[in-house]
Amino acid sequence: MKRWFYLALALLAILLWRDWRARPIEHPPGVLVHESPRQSAPATPGSFRLDEFILERRADFGVRARVLSREPYYLGRESGLSPVDLALGWGAMSDQAVLDRIDIRQGSRWYYTRYELPAPIPDGDIIRSSSNMHIIPANDLVRRTLKRVRAGQVINALGSLVDVDADGDSGFRWRTSMRRDDTGNGSCEIFYVEQLIIEGPS
Repeated sequence: MKRWFYLALALLAILLWRDWRARPIEHPPGVLVHESPRQSAPATPGSFRLDEFILERRADFGVRARVLSREPYYLGRESGLSPVDLALGWGAMSDQAVLDRIDIRQGSRWYYTRYELPAPIPDGDIIRSSSNMHIIPANDLVRRTLKRVRAGQVINALGSLVDVDADGDSGFRWRTSMRRDDTGNGSCEIFYVEQLIIEGPS
């Protein structure tokens, strides 16, 4: 009986430690990231295969941003390709004073914000200064780094915005957003990440 008690206690301790490690990081008021995402025509246009998918480069893309939220995915055909969505913020949406007044959630490959009136900043600024990005790790190093990313950290990521088609006749198609001011279906970036750096804090 005591053995099961100690095993349960150890399991609880592990779960509490994992929750503590994943806790959101808070910062003093002020904008953490002043620059906007960088997007340009692809230096190497064309398509390439990744597992059972064909990816087409639409743009070279880089972003330095505060992580607002992260959501792992385990179900759905695309979960093996893109295991995590990151909600990222820059400008006003990297300011703790603004974020303290916004409830941020993710689910079903969407990103949601909710707040009490008056709004901390105009809706248009929220839309233009944040985005939900479907992350496709390009290599094992990015995949491992992605597992350590948590809300509140500042990250720097480089890669490409891509469209995705499944190889074969399944009809699976996934299209990236090319703008930071769109909303609704198709407004998320599909981000093939070749380099990912966590600037901190850890």
